Amino acid sequence: MATEQQQFQLLEEDELSVKLIDAQYALKDTRGQKNAKSLVVLVNGIELAGKGEAVKQLREWVDPRYLRVKADRPQPLIETQTFWQPYARFIPAEGQIMVLFGNWYTDLLSTAMHVTSPMDESMFDDYVEHMRAFEQDLKNNHVDVVKVWFDLSWKSLQKRLDDIDPSEMHWHRLHGLDWRSRKQYDAIQRLRQRFSKDWVIIDGEDETQRDQQFAQTILAALEHCPEHPNKGSKKWQQAAIPEALHQPSREQADQATYKDELKKLTRQVANAMRMDRRNVVIVFEGMDAAGKGGAIKRIVKKLDPREYEIHTIGAPEKYELRRPYLWRFWTKLQPEDKIIIFDRSWYGRVLVERIEGFASTAEWQRAYDEINRFEYDLSQAQTVIIKFWLTISKEEQAERFKAREQTPHKRFKITDEDWRNRDRWEDYLQAAVDMFECTSTKVAPWHVIATDDKNSARLEIMKTILKQLGGA
Repeated sequence: MATEQQQFQLLEEDELSVKLIDAQYALKDTRGQKNAKSLVVLVNGIELAGKGEAVKQLREWVDPRYLRVKADRPQPLIETQTFWQPYARFIPAEGQIMVLFGNWYTDLLSTAMHVTSPMDESMFDDYVEHMRAFEQDLKNNHVDVVKVWFDLSWKSLQKRLDDIDPSEMHWHRLHGLDWRSRKQYDAIQRLRQRFSKDWVIIDGEDETQRDQQFAQTILAALEHCPEHPNKGSKKWQQAAIPEALHQPSREQADQATYKDELKKLTRQVANAMRMDRRNVVIVFEGMDAAGKGGAIKRIVKKLDPREYEIHTIGAPEKYELRRPYLWRFWTKLQPEDKIIIFDRSWYGRVLVERIEGFASTAEWQRAYDEINRFEYDLSQAQTVIIKFWLTISKEEQAERFKAREQTPHKRFKITDEDWRNRDRWEDYLQAAVDMFECTSTKVAPWHVIATDDKNSARLEIMKTILKQLGGA
């Protein structure tokens, strides 16, 4: 990425416009191709340095229909929301360009400048580190990130403030700062220098050079569309499959006490989730017919339908395939949603997509770290993540499949694909244990429920939820 020393030549405006439009359409044409990508442009800087003017000029040089601009006021970072959640749904699809006036860095600066207790350097740097990791995940998933800081000297800023029409002042409240204060100006310059080493720094003194440098920065990003790597690590080590997954327990719960115990546990689980100050995300993965649906039904039994959401995850839609893999899950997780249950989840990338070849080796091997960062961000935003892997024996699965085929109201649960998947039984077990090895973390551990007895599984799931919530 370019830096403060970036060199460029001024081009004739018509020539630059043609190049930009050609690059725009070439980007659109990458959709679904081996070099497909989108472009997100983060715009930040000193007020009156010409950010808006440069973007306006860019829009005149390109086809404006294919350049989206989103502008937001700075909002302080809050403990119940990840820094990326306000912007997740605006991450562009392959072939698209999005300019974000107001982004996670704007919010970070606003927080650092306005919190009652000043944000210390280590906390600020920690945010920057996680933001860069998020941006790298975007780039790995075909979203190129260009970060541009428009700079302006203190002397020039004061002169422009003297000359500005008072009616325009309401547009110039970035970070809510007093731009007449040298102390605040110096503070924001010190802060931005803590994250701007990988940014393009544009001097806003000369309008022509400013606009050209910005446009040529975007042009360079548009023209850079290499093919995506698809080879994984040759050093990949598979985890050993525990015997319990080959031979799940056949011990049955005591029928005389099962209903009473389940009734008590469903009430306790509902109260625990309802009263917990955190959001609760429950993830179910496992073998077909292992009891995910039955367990979910018991979990929500004592909850009001308005208190929870259930997402049943299948194959991604075409519009989802054109965005980062986790995008369809980012957009399903909002701070206001107290309880969310996933029947299948983001782990599809390292399970079915790995096994069936829907993801390249590079994609599924990379996904473990992407998922860990995703779950860590959620945990830091006051969300508890409870993950279950349900498994049964292959013999028990066959019996349940047959029972479904013979039960009218359950026939929809069994398909030819379910029977075909049995041929990949060992592959799924191997993918599962690799998943446990790579993604069972302190903030989001895996809970393996390996039993052929539905009742035992349900009781164990309820007890595990209570334990992770701290209620048992």
